[in-house]
Amino acid sequence: MSVAVVIPAKDEAARIAATIRAVRDASGVEAVVVVDDGSTDDTARVAAAEGADVVRHTRNHGKADALMSGLGRLAALRRLGRLTPGVAVLFVDADLEESAAAALALVRPVADGTAHLTIAVLPPQREAGGGHGLVVRLARRGVEALTGWVPTQPLSGMRCLSPAAVTAATPFARGWGVEVGMTVDVLLAGLTVREVPCELHHRVTGTDWRAQLHRAAQLRDVALALGVRRLRRRRLGRSHRQGAPG
Repeated sequence: MSVAVVIPAKDEAARIAATIRAVRDASGVEAVVVVDDGSTDDTARVAAAEGADVVRHTRNHGKADALMSGLGRLAALRRLGRLTPGVAVLFVDADLEESAAAALALVRPVADGTAHLTIAVLPPQREAGGGHGLVVRLARRGVEALTGWVPTQPLSGMRCLSPAAVTAATPFARGWGVEVGMTVDVLLAGLTVREVPCELHHRVTGTDWRAQLHRAAQLRDVALALGVRRLRRRRLGRSHRQGAPG
């Protein structure tokens, strides 16, 4: 199965070239789209020099909007005949560098039809993170409560989606709630999700005030994504009960 790669990036000029090279020449990769989400460095220029198709946001819109922009560019490439209809989509973080090649293991289960959405499970990272797992626990328990499925790494951003999964999951939940919302929406659509171990290594969030603000934003967006989906299920349940024959 062919695959198109979408890489959201902000201020990743030092890492983006290695990440693109790791996936660009792999078998079956038809396109690499980098969405520069309001970078203040040379991310867009470096990505273009590596042959990526670059979408640039003049200001930062957040991860969900960056991924949606990437899907929009893929749709444009399909209309131009530069991308195979029905191609799978692989989301890859910009800071993975050479290890990004391991994310291609996510494609095979989608290609052979055993999964509609695959999620990378990462090994212990080379550097310890500064968080306490609060956002991960919220995300894991929220996905379980809504779907019955317990994800190992609910916030993992490396994912491969079939066309059916893209349809089920879009439009994405806002900001950092994109992964949780995607998982819930795909499962509630009756599609199959599978986790795949991948030897991926990224830059770990630290403990300074910027890192704490990042985690607070994650917590807000994950809670919002789960809350919206809980409300949607309750409304759907009421609608079904009201429509049932007496």
